[in-house]
Amino acid sequence: MIYDFDDAIWIPVTSEYNQSVSGIKNFSKISSICRWSYRVSVGNEFLAQYVRRFNQDIAIIPTVVDTDKVHNTLQKQDSENPAVGWTGTFSTLHYLDMVIPVLNRLQTIYDFSFIVIADKDPRLPVKNYKFIKWKKETEVDDLLNFHIGLMPLFNDDISKGKCGFKAIQYMSLGIPAIVSPVGVNSKIVDNGINGFICDTGNDWFEKLQLLLSNPNLRVKMGKEARNKIQAHYSVRATTDAFRQLFN
Repeated sequence: MIYDFDDAIWIPVTSEYNQSVSGIKNFSKISSICRWSYRVSVGNEFLAQYVRRFNQDIAIIPTVVDTDKVHNTLQKQDSENPAVGWTGTFSTLHYLDMVIPVLNRLQTIYDFSFIVIADKDPRLPVKNYKFIKWKKETEVDDLLNFHIGLMPLFNDDISKGKCGFKAIQYMSLGIPAIVSPVGVNSKIVDNGINGFICDTGNDWFEKLQLLLSNPNLRVKMGKEARNKIQAHYSVRATTDAFRQLFN
């Protein structure tokens, strides 16, 4: 048995949106499954540190996208009304609390939209706000409404277990990502090259302002972002590592 996971699934967390299944969740089983497994595959070093307590045969394979057949379009960055965007589940929208004041402040200066792709409309208190309901069939086309992608995170163990899928998706489409310096975010995004890593409210404001006011910088960073994903976070780049799981 090969066990694979890409979140800190051993940490008991239940949101108000999935309480109906909280009673059947058994978080303690994760350690046992790790012990029983021939090999464990995880998406980052933080997850691997947990697994090493129970199993030494570990493969770290990052979350990837298919840059050949699916995420294979480069965003055009010449829009006069750029859009800042975020995608995720309704239960993780609380991460946006740290950037909504920044967005509201910036919208007094710049003409831009803020787009959320999720399973449910949060009706955020942001001007020029647009909601797109997530659909697997249109996910890539919907993401191409973004010119800048956000991935704010809190500095906690749940966030450290995340594997950066939002940033990877944005960057694969030539969309510069602005992320919090938590977990693999700092490994995926090369600060100032293919996106920005922001810690404070002032950081978020300055870096968003820089990208909103400079379409040429968005183009340059978008190309660098695409190159980074193709080289390290694509199906093609990790095929050999995946095959090694079965050796």
